[in-house]
Amino acid sequence: MTDRCEAGPGGLPEAAAHPEGSARLVLGDSSAPVTITEFGDLECPYCRQAAEPLRRLIAESDGGVRLVWRHFPLFQVHPHALVAALAAEAAAEQGMFWPMQQALFAQQNRLTEPDLRTVARTLGLDPESVTGPVAQRFADRVEADYVAGLDLGVAGTPTLFIDGEPYTGALTLSALRRALP
Repeated sequence: MTDRCEAGPGGLPEAAAHPEGSARLVLGDSSAPVTITEFGDLECPYCRQAAEPLRRLIAESDGGVRLVWRHFPLFQVHPHALVAALAAEAAAEQGMFWPMQQALFAQQNRLTEPDLRTVARTLGLDPESVTGPVAQRFADRVEADYVAGLDLGVAGTPTLFIDGEPYTGALTLSALRRALP
C-alpha cells in the first residue's frame, strides 16, 4: 500500500500475535472462511477511503469474507484518533460500532468530544456514553489492539492482513478481490 498514515518514530517488535485478536468488531459472517483484519485509525483519510471497497467486498462475498477491525490510533499525527476510538468502542458495546465508524469517517475533521456526542445522539445512543470518563473504560481494548498491531509490525494505517498474511496491494475492490485465497 502506498497511501497510508504513518506512525511516529520508533522501532517495532517482531510479530507475536495473530492479527484477528479476539475478533470483537466483525463486519460480515463471523464464521466466514476468509478474514481480513484491518488495523485502522478513525481520523486517517486513507482508512476512510478504504472503508467503501472493504464494505463492498464483504457485502458481495456471500458470506465468504469477514472484516475484523482493530484500533490503531495514530495519536502522534491525529489528535482526535484516540477519543474517536473510545467513542467507537462505547458504540460497539451498544451494537453500533459499524454505524459509528461510518459516521466518524464522514466527518473526520470534526472529532472533538462535543462532535462525538452529537454523532452518538444522531445514531440514537446516549451522548454521554461515548466520551469522558465513561468512555475511558474502553481504553484497555483500544490499547490491546494498538499493542497487537505493534507486535505485528504495523507502522501506519490502514494495515490489512488477509488470513493472517500482510496485504500490500491497492485498496481497490478489484485488487482486494484478486488477493483473496
